[in-house]
Amino acid sequence: MSKVFVSNCESYDLEKVKTVIQHSIDELGGWGKYIEKNQKVLLKVNLIGPKKAEKAATTHPEFIRAVGQLIKEFGANVYIGDSSGGAIAGMAPTKKSFVVAGIKKVADEEAFTIINFDEVGPVKKEIEGNYSKELYITKALGEMDVVINLPKMKTHSMSVYTGAIKNLFGAIPGLRKAKYHKDGPNPLIFGEFLADIHKAIDNMPLHIMDGIVSMQGEGPTAGRTYPARKVLISEDPLALDRIAIEMMGIDPERVTILRASINRNIGVWERTSIDVLGDASKLKNYTLPKRYRKNKSTDYDKIKGVIDFLKAVPIVNQKKCVQCNSCVDGCPVEAIDRETKFIDYDKCIDCLCCHELCMNEAVELKSQKKLVNVIRAISSIFYK
Repeated sequence: MSKVFVSNCESYDLEKVKTVIQHSIDELGGWGKYIEKNQKVLLKVNLIGPKKAEKAATTHPEFIRAVGQLIKEFGANVYIGDSSGGAIAGMAPTKKSFVVAGIKKVADEEAFTIINFDEVGPVKKEIEGNYSKELYITKALGEMDVVINLPKMKTHSMSVYTGAIKNLFGAIPGLRKAKYHKDGPNPLIFGEFLADIHKAIDNMPLHIMDGIVSMQGEGPTAGRTYPARKVLISEDPLALDRIAIEMMGIDPERVTILRASINRNIGVWERTSIDVLGDASKLKNYTLPKRYRKNKSTDYDKIKGVIDFLKAVPIVNQKKCVQCNSCVDGCPVEAIDRETKFIDYDKCIDCLCCHELCMNEAVELKSQKKLVNVIRAISSIFYK
């Protein structure tokens, strides 16, 4: 039986966040169950790109400060690490992301050490039954005594949901992420890579989710904020994700990106095997991505025509585009023209990396059929 603690937390007020987190940790057995004094403890945050904290695309800096202070008070050394997605001028924007997200400021004020996964380099991991022939993750994880996962509660336009399991994709340094997106062109296969990463990490005993302000709609970067006012904590990343998914109003069986983790026993998935402590009731009026359909049929051949008609594709809004070329450099199959930003849909593998990695929200998801866009516009008036 896996335990998931779900606590109410109205704001990012430092003392409130610390109190909420400490209470759950005490119930689990205390910090001493996970870390020892003077150990190096890495907080694996969600730093998807250079987004300000109030956008809810990244783990909030005050949330990181709260966890870091608690660990430091216990007597361990605090490190903060991640690798951002995409590229600007051919380079992963991790260093800039730490600044824009407000995390560097917190690290400087608290004497936490930042680790840019792009700079420390990768190490090859051999995983029994892994989907890829080669799996390279950051050396930083192996150099730490303990890794604590700090995911953000968010929707995801391609995979519907992103949380504790998917947050570890940031362990892949720099532009190497594009290769795994190319090799895993759909959520089922991509989920195998995520399971591989979790199998490769054996020093990550705790997962603390920032759901105080969540991202709804077209996440993980272009959605809208939602005041969920929740903190979720568990030793089991899959069980934590299962509860968060249900709270967001998503059918758990439709989050196919997690099936590999379920099949490979990354954690507990069956609801009857998860003990929830706290209020995990469904969040009201939580908006899900456009690609999330109410039709629950799994018979693809029967509904293919409907899917093809309704399908939203990435389109670059030239009025919003600032020519940073993050969409071009981040596309794993080179389907976007650098000059015109025209997307070749014959090459496109539907990974939506361009949409996810555009920090200016210039890559929009729209149908190529005008009628569908009109229907969606009308529907949005009634469903928010």
